[in-house]
Amino acid sequence: QVQLTESGGDSVQAGGSLRLSCAASGLTSRRYCMGWFRQAPGNEREGVASFCSLSGHTNYADSVKGRFTISQDNAKYTTYLQMNSLKPEDTAMYYCAHGPWRSSASIYPDYFSIWGQGTQVTVSS
Repeated sequence: QVQLTESGGDSVQAGGSLRLSCAASGLTSRRYCMGWFRQAPGNEREGVASFCSLSGHTNYADSVKGRFTISQDNAKYTTYLQMNSLKPEDTAMYYCAHGPWRSSASIYPDYFSIWGQGTQVTVSS
């Protein structure tokens, strides 16, 4: 059973940077997709970025393109989300998720079946 543990959330000022980490255990296949999602109070969960193995294809929400980067360290079974130029509207609980392999990465939450517990990101103006 795959388990995911996020870390790296913090409180920062607008314009700052954070790197979130998602450590995975129990991975048995080299074919998978990983995603980062966020949910602010009163809002639906939204996709931020995703990555699929083998193809290395990535996908980003328009709101974070050019500011966020998803990456994978296969040796450490860890997925990262580098977040730069943070804005107050980026404030949310951030979750990583694991899903079956797709040739094209998607940020649609229903494509992912295993979720971490989340890490809080707060950006102040």
